[in-house]
Amino acid sequence: MNTALAAKNTLLELNQRLVEQYKAKHSIADIVKQRSAFIDNLLQEAWIECKLNLYPMSLIAVGGYGRGELLPYSDVDLLFLIEQDEVCQNTQAKLSELITYLWDAGLEIGHSVRTVSQTIDQGLADITIATNLIEARFLCGNTQLFDELYQRIRQDDFWPSAEFYNAKKEEQTLRHSKASAFDLEPNIKTCPGGLRDIQTIAWVAMRHFDAANLTELVEHDFLEPSELEELLECQNYLWEIRFALHISANRNENRLLFDLQRQVASLLGYEDATQLAVEQMMKRYYRTVRRIMELNQMLLQLFKRATLGQFKALEIQPINERYQRRGYYIEVLDNELFNQHPEEILNLFLHAVKNSNIQYIYAPTLRLLRKARRSLTGPLQDNPDCRKVFMDILKHPRGIVAFSMMHKHGILSSYLPAWRSIEGQMQFDLFHAYTVDEHTHRLLLNIERFAQAEQKDEFPLGAVLINQLPKKGLLVLGAIFHDIAKGRGGDHSKLGASDAIDFCKLHGLNDHDGRLVAWLVENHLVMSVTAQRRDISDPDVVAEFADKVHDAIHLSYLYCLTVADICATNEKTWNNWKGSLLRDLYFSTQRVLARGKEKPVDEQARVEEIQAKAQKELLRRGIKDKDMQSLWCRFKPEYFLRHQPNQVAWHTEAIIKHDQNEPLVLMSKHMTRGGTELFVYSQDRPKLFATVMTVLDNKNINVHDANIMTSIDNYALDTFVILEQDGEPIVQLSRIHSIKKALEKALASENPKLPKFRKLARIMKPFNVPTQVSFLPSIRQDTSMMELIALDTPGLLAKVGDILYRCEVTLLAAKITTIGERAEDFFILQTQDGQSLNEAQQQHLSSSLHLALNQIS
Repeated sequence: MNTALAAKNTLLELNQRLVEQYKAKHSIADIVKQRSAFIDNLLQEAWIECKLNLYPMSLIAVGGYGRGELLPYSDVDLLFLIEQDEVCQNTQAKLSELITYLWDAGLEIGHSVRTVSQTIDQGLADITIATNLIEARFLCGNTQLFDELYQRIRQDDFWPSAEFYNAKKEEQTLRHSKASAFDLEPNIKTCPGGLRDIQTIAWVAMRHFDAANLTELVEHDFLEPSELEELLECQNYLWEIRFALHISANRNENRLLFDLQRQVASLLGYEDATQLAVEQMMKRYYRTVRRIMELNQMLLQLFKRATLGQFKALEIQPINERYQRRGYYIEVLDNELFNQHPEEILNLFLHAVKNSNIQYIYAPTLRLLRKARRSLTGPLQDNPDCRKVFMDILKHPRGIVAFSMMHKHGILSSYLPAWRSIEGQMQFDLFHAYTVDEHTHRLLLNIERFAQAEQKDEFPLGAVLINQLPKKGLLVLGAIFHDIAKGRGGDHSKLGASDAIDFCKLHGLNDHDGRLVAWLVENHLVMSVTAQRRDISDPDVVAEFADKVHDAIHLSYLYCLTVADICATNEKTWNNWKGSLLRDLYFSTQRVLARGKEKPVDEQARVEEIQAKAQKELLRRGIKDKDMQSLWCRFKPEYFLRHQPNQVAWHTEAIIKHDQNEPLVLMSKHMTRGGTELFVYSQDRPKLFATVMTVLDNKNINVHDANIMTSIDNYALDTFVILEQDGEPIVQLSRIHSIKKALEKALASENPKLPKFRKLARIMKPFNVPTQVSFLPSIRQDTSMMELIALDTPGLLAKVGDILYRCEVTLLAAKITTIGERAEDFFILQTQDGQSLNEAQQQHLSSSLHLALNQIS
């Protein structure tokens, strides 16, 4: 037997040879088989060298190795089959010698030592062990022991087909519940649509037919040749990714981590072009897993219903002469219907939503649908009969349910050519958690949720507006087209609006409705940007937004689309803070539209109204009128315009009762705009904002809103809306106390020793966000508006605050928006003498920010 070091070097040479073959585009199926065959030889030689052939024992390959499929760092799973319950000391020593040799050679070995009876008992108790045994493959040793095991696992009492099917289906359902097929960092083995889904199809069929591989299932009429071809094509692509993952990570890695995706894409031969290489790779990946999911659903259902015959028959209810309902499934009665009448492809889905009991397509019908889909020679929308059915679906109250099923089974892309181009389209960032088509699908489902009674608490305004829209179908079309032009280059909103106009004309919508749909598509980001990145307490900002919206109908449509869009971007994006901002903007705009521009807001009257309401509350609490008036005369009018009466009362009472020589830190017990309000009152000083940001950053707190202002006698009156990392308000008393204590300590010290910033998280490291500084036209002449885009690194806001101080710029307000790995922040600035920044000052600030932020990135 070669030394372990020699074997290790031989394995490394094999790996290098296989990598060269991989790069030369050799068959991946041959490559994984080559490694398995090499390990076979290595084990067989070692078995003889260790003289294990002299003992009544056999060596069996199980699991992936049993299938003869090994990637560079795959585990090598072995079963040592012994004759007696216990092995003698000499045999144990020989086994240990072999295992140690294999480990030293660099193989990841998983092994067990059992008799045939023990193996069967454990297989009966554990479906995973049973599955491994079905794929068991003899390597060397005693053939009689293997033959005995082979016969035992094929007996009727060892996991009968029906029981095995149920167990594997339950196992798959549990696995699918733990991850999405469209995860940003998918596990290509276990995620829905991954390799495990292909293996599950093979396992249940192989258990029933005693087939050795997928190819044999064609002979049993379980798989059609085209389905086998598709399964193998999908499997090979996932193998190619997995091979590249192993090589890139230098370990047994099945997760497509961000920090590996670029290298994997390069190994697969992708190059940056209009789309990044990573995005091209992931587009094919997501399309592949969608194909596998559909095949998995269809074949497992076919197996259960057509092959086993051991399940309760489903109730059959006629729909018409062409369709019937079979339990929760819809079934077509004529195998040639879709080919002879293409509009029936759409009618299938229309009938499905007309009957609320129908949730799925019956497997034989799905097989027919897949064939019809592939035989189409042009888009279904070119057919007038298909257009009529599409519009019937659009107008149906449950039309979105039909569109969801159409998306799942590839019919939306068969109908609408532009949809095909966004299928699997991803963006290499941390914000867009789903492909463009899946995001739009989820957006449509969110619109459907607005009308559900149980969603009223989460979407109180959306639940009202969705039932007041003149035509819900126009909102649905706006949703379908809002991102349909992504990936083409150019402004996707404008390109999508053009597509929408063409679609509406083709489908006979009147000019008014077509223009409304196109307007929604072109402006689908406007409300979100205004609410999250502009100062919506400023009447001029609201008036400008009202100009773009035109009227209350457009406002209601846009609100519903905006909320549904944000919620569909990723599971962490929506929170009470954003909900509150959008509702505030909606109602403020509604008032402007109702009042009209001829009645502008009287700011002095507004100040007096807020003071009167706060005064009434303060008097009730026992605060003397002279004390509040003495304090308020030190405050500028903008303080009152930017705060609600209850906030003014809260601040005022605390300041009056507080020692004026100490900084005051307040944190609200109740939510403010969906977050926790933090109020800092302290004698103003350099770097106060930077100090607060540093402390909050190190407490792992997200800052979403900042109102920075000073009193006439130079006291800071700074208000922040802060949230936990999960988007929830800060409510735990110990947490509140810890934050307040840290801030008070930092603000009380003339030269506070601030903690170091946290390290950049692993998931952020692959991303490069170039710093961008833009100055926008300001509505108010004495202020400047600046947008900053940068990598969201720890300490970013503290660094910005420090740069503003060094550049002698005063911060008035900030809106902080984090979009995945990107910080997109908005600041209202002034010079120290209360003026807007001139061009030279803007250039100096921009250069300083670029220099500082590029260093910390």
